[in-house]
Amino acid sequence: MTFTLREYAPNDAAAVVELWHQVGLTRPWNDPHTDIARAYKTWPKHFLVAVDSDSQIVGTVMSGYDGHRGWIYYLGVAPDRQTEGIGRALVTEAESRLKALGCVKIQIMVRGDNTDALRFYDSLGYEVSDVVVSGKRLD
Repeated sequence: MTFTLREYAPNDAAAVVELWHQVGLTRPWNDPHTDIARAYKTWPKHFLVAVDSDSQIVGTVMSGYDGHRGWIYYLGVAPDRQTEGIGRALVTEAESRLKALGCVKIQIMVRGDNTDALRFYDSLGYEVSDVVVSGKRLD
């Protein structure tokens, strides 16, 4: 099957959230609709979707740049469409858009038990870094 990439549009929200639920990207403490709204407001050209020939969303990726590092978030591909190159195409386009901003290093955060995602990113040349990520919720 074929697919094309395009920028996210606000009327994509329900389909995007459904996809994220299917692939396990959502967590109870993060409202995906809020994450979508924030990302779209901040980096609208860095929120991409892959659509099939029926205009159904089959993949997503968000990226952002803080002036020092680029980040990739919410990469997800419909379970029945994985291994078709959709994830690779989304990451490649996200990388290209970040590079156009002057970004020279891209990072991702993957849960340690998500071995499939770690293998996928490894196949794209991403290396595990010896760092500790700490976080603090502000809400």
